[in-house]
Amino acid sequence: MEMVIASNEPVRLSFLMALLRDAGLEPVLYDANMAVLEGSAGAIQRRVMVPSDQASRARRVLQEAGEL
Repeated sequence: MEMVIASNEPVRLSFLMALLRDAGLEPVLYDANMAVLEGSAGAIQRRVMVPSDQASRARRVLQEAGEL
């Protein structure tokens, strides 16, 4: 798995996950539970991860959407 983007913004993360899924990719959100444990103060960013073989395509999708 490779990280393609990290953020503390839940709405943005939801949009990014939907964008990647719509492109046929398999994103997974890492660190969501850790962010809840620390009180969502923003200290721990949630990471959007994809399988390594999908990373370049995922970055291209995000770049075309103006998210990178």
